[in-house]
Amino acid sequence: MRAVLKARINKTDRNDARGIAQMMRVGLYRPVHVKTLRSQKLRMLLTHRKLLQSKAIAIENDLRGTLRNFGLKVGTAARTRFEARIKELVEDMPDLAALVEPLLVVRRVLREQMAVLHRRLLTVVRDDEVCRRLMTIPGVGSVVALTYRATVDVPARFRKSKSVGAVFGLTCSREQSGERDRSGAISRCGDEMMRTMLYEAAQIMLVRSTQWSWLKAWAMQIAKRRGMKRAIVALARRLAVIMHRIWVDGTEFRWTREVTA
Repeated sequence: MRAVLKARINKTDRNDARGIAQMMRVGLYRPVHVKTLRSQKLRMLLTHRKLLQSKAIAIENDLRGTLRNFGLKVGTAARTRFEARIKELVEDMPDLAALVEPLLVVRRVLREQMAVLHRRLLTVVRDDEVCRRLMTIPGVGSVVALTYRATVDVPARFRKSKSVGAVFGLTCSREQSGERDRSGAISRCGDEMMRTMLYEAAQIMLVRSTQWSWLKAWAMQIAKRRGMKRAIVALARRLAVIMHRIWVDGTEFRWTREVTA
């Protein structure tokens, strides 16, 4: 809209109003789904939890990097042992300990409050029948299920389940001009958090999960032909479709393609 209005020689409020009306009249804009109040609250819970998590990780990485300048290597430390490991490294350096302590306090508070939000998230998922059915899919945990629940909001707004993958930016972009017709990387449009969650769920299914299913076998065939990264993206796209179908049909994930009588 801004680019179209800037093309006018004289910019006035009247011309802006006339330009906006013209853009709406020719149909350049489509209706946008406004999420329900419950989905907005769930999204708020997810984003706040993600924010606290990212800040805590940023503090941990900063401590690792700054202590390395003094020859102090934190190494592999569990989340519960991280603070004790830092204090162990700087116990003989009071000046460094005084600089490190404020960051450790902030990290501790961030982790505690993130745990509060995570417990709230688990409570919501436990009481939500849709999330419990979505979690029957291998690799889909409580965070992925609730993110999908809050992002899709109303499954009936998608006429076909296949269109969900495109809305989340997991389908290939296309460049066509004359005789040239090329398929590029995924479009990356739509909700970034949901796309990231689906990618992580697909990665867990292929790399970390030991349970075998027809879906994992399908993705492994793609990995043999096209590589693991493309297989994960393809699996993430298919997960979005399957999760929508499970939600609409009221069913659970089938580990085999055989339909039980």
